[in-house]
Amino acid sequence: MKCAVVVFPGSNCDRDCAVAIERSTGERPQMVWHGESALPDKLDLIVLPGGFSYGDYLRCGAMAALSPVMAPVIEAARRGVAVVGVCNGFQVLCEAGMLPGALLRNAALKYVCKPVALRIENGRTRFTAGFGERRDAVMTVGNGEGNYFADEDTLDRLEGDGRVVFRYLDNPNGSSRGVAGIVNDHGNVLGIMPHPDRAFEPELGSADGAILFQSIAASA
Repeated sequence: MKCAVVVFPGSNCDRDCAVAIERSTGERPQMVWHGESALPDKLDLIVLPGGFSYGDYLRCGAMAALSPVMAPVIEAARRGVAVVGVCNGFQVLCEAGMLPGALLRNAALKYVCKPVALRIENGRTRFTAGFGERRDAVMTVGNGEGNYFADEDTLDRLEGDGRVVFRYLDNPNGSSRGVAGIVNDHGNVLGIMPHPDRAFEPELGSADGAILFQSIAASA
């Protein structure tokens, strides 16, 4: 699997993602600076990592969505390349129009950082196939703006099309219908608020994030 991790000013989980992918799949990702206007050839996976791109000024992810690198990311997604946006990366995907909805301030107006239990709502995606018959997972959230919001029609469509992939069992931030992760209509772009890059080895409390990366590698 050939993978790239995009680095924005203020990203602080780019190395975490790179280490998690390498430990999970044996493949070392290439790090791509946000100012680049092209991506490496023949990528199987592009990751937009967590952090505070551009200091979260304006709106979380809004400025990063306009970075030069996002044009080739959007084009790669159109070709079917797998794209994963984790936490701040999820916010960037929404701001770039690659996923519907928006990420708002947490309902309690507090930063939340803790392991969370998830239900795998769709185990047939390229991101979740490795879980097999399992429908539970544990990953870690770390966000102040992780409250997923979309209008009722959009939520109904996401639910009906099987595009809600992960749901919180104990909603930590007030997300609409407990949504923790969704895919686009082609199933190749995933936005996920919990961090698989913080849950890829048992010593971290969970290795479920590794299964996500391994699933992508198996589908490449």
